[in-house]
Order: sequence, then structure tokens, then C-alpha cells
Amino acid sequence: MKRVHVVVRGEVQGVGYRYTLRMIARESGVTGWVRNRADGSVEAEVEGTDDQIDEVLAWMAEGPPGSRVADATVTDAAPSGGGTFEVRPTG
Repeated sequence: MKRVHVVVRGEVQGVGYRYTLRMIARESGVTGWVRNRADGSVEAEVEGTDDQIDEVLAWMAEGPPGSRVADATVTDAAPSGGGTFEVRPTG
């Protein structure tokens, strides 16, 4: 299993990005979390197989209708195992 930390910038708040990502993540079988950040970006951690993570990252680079993703920064994170994919409060 692999885990990545992602920060997405652009027009990504107020467009359903987090809740759609939760749906995509659950359909893909990954675990982790997503939240808005005070600076207007969206932050997430995604854990799963390489293929699962690639699928979710591809969606994150596009986002839901109404969003405009300008940049996505992906870094490796330590796997934590198990759980679900949740929407967290703004951090």
C-alpha cells in the first residue's frame, strides 16, 4: 500500500470538490481524507494501491464540473492503513 499527500490549487472550493472526491475515492477503494484549507486550496491524503491512487489523482487533476484546477502538488506520505475516506473540517 502507498499513501500520498495532495494539495490542489485553483477554483476548488465551493464547487463540490471534497464531496465528489469522497465519492470517487470510495468507488476506487482508497482510504484517507480531504479538507478545505484557509488559503483556498484543497488538501487530501489518499491511500491504496498504485493503480487506485493513479485513478484518484487523475480525477483530482480535473475536479468536478465548475472547478478549475491550476496545480496539484503530490508528495509521498507514510501509510496508516485501513479506515474509510472522509471529509474533514477546514484546516
